[in-house]
Amino acid sequence: MKQDFQAIWVYLATTPLLGLTVTLIAYQVGTWIHERLGRNPLLNPVLFAVVAIVLTLKLTGTAYGTYFDGAQFVHFLLGPATVALAVPLYRQLSVLRRSWASIIAAVVAGSLTAAVTAVGFAWALGASRETLMSLAPKSVTTPIAMGIAEQIGGLPSLTAVLVILTGILGAAFGTWILDRIRVGSPAARGLALGVASHGIGTARALQESEVTGAFSGLAMGLNGLATALLLPLLVALLS
Repeated sequence: MKQDFQAIWVYLATTPLLGLTVTLIAYQVGTWIHERLGRNPLLNPVLFAVVAIVLTLKLTGTAYGTYFDGAQFVHFLLGPATVALAVPLYRQLSVLRRSWASIIAAVVAGSLTAAVTAVGFAWALGASRETLMSLAPKSVTTPIAMGIAEQIGGLPSLTAVLVILTGILGAAFGTWILDRIRVGSPAARGLALGVASHGIGTARALQESEVTGAFSGLAMGLNGLATALLLPLLVALLS
């Protein structure tokens, strides 16, 4: 039976759509479990999908390159999905205009805090310089974070892992923390999720309300811009 399954898997692995199918099934199963168990933050669909895909590739001996041949279709759709965040932004344009000064102040403060606290804790624990520089842009969306890490002397591959982990943790525990400290404003909650946990946090914010999602999407974009501009300057000044 095991040999038959392996033979079937080897055959399916030759088709480029296998990676796409595995990704969609893993995420849908994760979403179903998440909904059935009352949206438990520890059962985030993204986290479930990542673990399920890693285990599947490991158990079947499938190379990541083979998987990505099909999964790259999902990767391609990240661009249009990000652009689509302009829709809730446009709908909340009047609110955003009234709050532009507060938004900029919150994003700059959040951007610097995310970088400084992460690097500070890692430095106190004795991390190497490469690790510190890889950790600094962890709260920025992956493509921007990898570019920043490469520019300031970090490891882009390590940064990518840290960014995804940050996003998953932010989506899982962000709203819980905001509830505990009694942050009820949709705008404030959106800014916090967008700055701290980029795209994955924004997906979670959109589940709360369109206003929360709009502010989170804006914060994600502005945080990427602020970090790309400020972090290399800060590193240069402290070097």
